[in-house]
Amino acid sequence: MLSKEDNQLLTQTGPGTPMGELFRRFWMPALLAEELPHPDCDPVRIRILSEDMIAFRDTDGNVGVIDNYCPHRRASLFFGRNEECGLRCVYHGWKFDINGDCVDMPSEPVESNFKNKVKIKAYPAKEYGSCIWVYMGPPELQPKLPDFEWARVPDANRVITRFIQHSNFMQATEGEIDSSHVSFLHSVFDLSIDYHRDMRVGDQKEGRNSVLSYKFGAPQLTVKETDYGFTYGSRRGPEEGNYYWRVTQWMLPMFSLIPGPAWPRGGRGWVPIDDEHIITYQYSYNPERPLTDAERARAINSMELEKVKYTLPDGKIIDTNRSIRAPENDYLIDREMQRTQNYTGIPFGRHQDFAMTDSMGPISDRTKEHLGTSDSAIIAARRIILKVARDLQEGVEPYAASHPEVFHIRALDTISTEGDFLKLLVAEGEKTLAEV
Repeated sequence: MLSKEDNQLLTQTGPGTPMGELFRRFWMPALLAEELPHPDCDPVRIRILSEDMIAFRDTDGNVGVIDNYCPHRRASLFFGRNEECGLRCVYHGWKFDINGDCVDMPSEPVESNFKNKVKIKAYPAKEYGSCIWVYMGPPELQPKLPDFEWARVPDANRVITRFIQHSNFMQATEGEIDSSHVSFLHSVFDLSIDYHRDMRVGDQKEGRNSVLSYKFGAPQLTVKETDYGFTYGSRRGPEEGNYYWRVTQWMLPMFSLIPGPAWPRGGRGWVPIDDEHIITYQYSYNPERPLTDAERARAINSMELEKVKYTLPDGKIIDTNRSIRAPENDYLIDREMQRTQNYTGIPFGRHQDFAMTDSMGPISDRTKEHLGTSDSAIIAARRIILKVARDLQEGVEPYAASHPEVFHIRALDTISTEGDFLKLLVAEGEKTLAEV
């Protein structure tokens, strides 16, 4: 369990908070590139780390991420005209470029130089890996983009979805690095109907590994800290003299790589909208070939997403995707399915995870937890990110933010006679740590 003070530090990401400052040292995905499909297209409303912003693509195809509110009378620039390399407020015509500079102020006299004195908040934005990324930290510390393999492969080799979840970022993060829950939450009674494989197309090896996941519900975990966060091995078995290993990565401040026996594989990143909502970016990719239509459709359709204008509790609106399975309809749980087909009565793995992390409340009260040995990765993640956030407050910059090469890694899913995690990494040629 955590103290109340540590839980607050862990979960608060707004401007001026220690965790918020940590997030602002990293590039973060802000939306999908396809949401700004062409020059002068419609702007998109986003909120990141409790800041309301507008994303737009200008006439030259460059992307801007600027303050939602016009600095004149605070009207929303969502209603603005995207034209001639700038976003023009329709209230009085003030126009801003992607750098936040006021380039036209027609409501003022021609001889006025007032527009040269007005600037709107703007953050650097780059298109990379089918996403628009934003950097919200100190300009002098702006790093290079992280070298994720999924972002470097050709567009045809990956599929990415973006959707809202109703919890703090750390709850989703902890669910991702909790290997033991796979044996329960995602289990099915008939492996020919394996609903939880919503990111990949299986093969015989995957079927065998799924059986081992369900059979051994108390895996032994070993955590190895790294420059990017940590990698951990989850060992199940032995079965006929072999161990089943799932090796997962957690990468600062909120990315994952999830093991699977067959490509495509992937993971997720959780960008805080505010302290009680997140946008999840789910990436699935194959470095060896383009995804098939079936693989692409499986990754997208299993999410059951709908495009919405989502109203946050404070009345502000963002443009996002949301699953039709949501807290207010109990994720459309099917009790007959729960009795006869799978453990939860909810068909797909992501929605099963939603139900668990959202049901904890927007911010889980970690002072009331009782953690066991299978929670060692969760304990390690909390310890590491709290330390990095506190170090930053003392002037120590996070190493991973300025060293994009540390993200040259892959997850690992394998069956081996080796029962020691560190020896496994050597036996596998350091696959989970080697550059790819």
